[in-house]
Formats: sequence, structure tokens, C-alpha cells
Amino acid sequence: MASYDPRTALAVVDLQNDFADPGGSLYVLDGQNIVPFANAEIDDALDAGAFVVYTQDWHPPDTPHFEKDGGLWPVHCVRDTWGAEFHPNLYVDEDAPIVRKGTGGEDGYSAFTVADPSTGERTATELETLLREQGVERLVIVGLATDYCVKATALDGMEKGYATIVKRDGIRAVDLNPTNADIKGEQ
Repeated sequence: MASYDPRTALAVVDLQNDFADPGGSLYVLDGQNIVPFANAEIDDALDAGAFVVYTQDWHPPDTPHFEKDGGLWPVHCVRDTWGAEFHPNLYVDEDAPIVRKGTGGEDGYSAFTVADPSTGERTATELETLLREQGVERLVIVGLATDYCVKATALDGMEKGYATIVKRDGIRAVDLNPTNADIKGEQ
């Protein structure tokens, strides 16, 4: 069980309508069912003085990230649409930062970086700066989807030196390629 303190951050990854609602364009099976778990983690983190940060895919309407424009994915999380909004049952702390990914059409799997879909060139998001400013040493992750954004965020977090915990009860996978969902998380 993860305990929270001021040196710990909770990253709530992409709990957005297009992923977490059955009517979403890239629905993750049972995605809506992790929202109560995420809310409990958010409450625990805030009560302990931990840093909470939310991530959000925030794509333009046209991007090489989307299948219609040559990419892998159906159109999803287009900025300023219902699909890009957080799930309505998710508690979003008004004081917590939101790290938006893919805002310029990049692939935004990791909350730490985005990548140009044509060249693969990676650019940092503001997440690492936010964590360093808060003195964070440990990262706890919940959200969607295990096999893409959660996994990429966890791997980058570990590479950047954070003790990283993925809460198994707080994640679900797209399972586009079922072997990609094989991430070891805390029970």
C-alpha cells in the first residue's frame, strides 16, 4: 500500500471521457470503474500533503496522431470537447496543476514528454519541473491506459529517478496489443 507524504506525488493520468466513458471514442473497458479508486487516492494524497497532478490528452482536431491523418488512433480527446474533459465523477482539485499532452499534434503517451509523430523527436512537458519544484522523490500513478500513457509515464518516472508505484486497482488497459498491458503494479 502506498502511503503519501509531502515528498510523494500522485499522477492521475488521462481520466477523460473519451477513455473512461463507454460513449468515448477510445473507451478503455471498465475505465469508469477506476474513478472511485482514483478519488480515494486523491483524498489520501491531499490529506497527507502530497502533490497531486492531473494529465490530459488535449489534441487539435487534425494531427498525424489520429488514424484519419495517418496515425494509429481514432480521433480522441480533441481539446475543448466533451471527450477531452475529465470524467464527471473524478474529483479534480482546483489547486492541482493539469499537464496537457499532444497540444501541438504530438504523440503524448508519457506525462513527462511528447514526441513528434513524424520524426520521433521528444520534448519535455512541464511535469518534471513541477515535481522538482515540489521536492518530489516518489511518484504514484493511477489512470488510463495501462499499456500506453500509464506505462510510458511510469517508465519515464523511473528513468528520471523517482521511486515509482503504479496502483493496480487504479489502472485499466486498452489492450490494442495485450502484451503491452503487462506492467507490474502494486496491489
